[in-house]
Amino acid sequence: MIRVLIADDHTIMREGLKQLLFAAGDLEVVGEASDGTEVMRQVRALDFSVLLLDMSMPGRSGVDLIKLVKAEKPRLRVLVLSMHQEHQYAVRAIKAGASGYVTKESAATLLVTAIRKVAGGGAFISAEVAEQLALDAMPHSDGPPHTTLSDREYQVFNLLVSGKSVTDIAAQLNLSGKTVSTHKARLMEKLNLSNGAELIHYALKHRLVDDSSAPA
Repeated sequence: MIRVLIADDHTIMREGLKQLLFAAGDLEVVGEASDGTEVMRQVRALDFSVLLLDMSMPGRSGVDLIKLVKAEKPRLRVLVLSMHQEHQYAVRAIKAGASGYVTKESAATLLVTAIRKVAGGGAFISAEVAEQLALDAMPHSDGPPHTTLSDREYQVFNLLVSGKSVTDIAAQLNLSGKTVSTHKARLMEKLNLSNGAELIHYALKHRLVDDSSAPA
């Protein structure tokens, strides 16, 4: 039996995942978490094989949370379940220590397959993500400017593109407004952009955000 912890801040999503995993027959949900604090508490308290982790939860989340989990339990397998299609999210998650990356739009059978694969010691990623990881490992590999952003800068970038203000981002990430402003200045410099409109245009051009989710 593969023991799984589900981490997602939406109750309906967790309930649906529990039913899906129960129906698989060989998967057992041993706990739930709705934010990063609960994830770490459960990681320390429970014995399980796979952490099914939403990339976007209140408090500590995403790449930061993956690194914390792996520091606490290096052998724990982490499978990211994300709303983000963009492979750059997946690449950063894998580099942080995740064993797989599945989008929430994936078929139920694919998710079950992914859990079984990472639990068995394998990795579950798309061909595009595998290619990007290989390219990143090559010397002198050139990629688009956003691949040079740090994990925190990329996180701030996506929140800015989604319409969040510096104040909103500071509150969400538990950072000072000055720190967020510094990250913003650095990422704008790295991307060679001057204002918010150019930032959104860049995100749309590189398909880092859907047209529907960009602020009007």
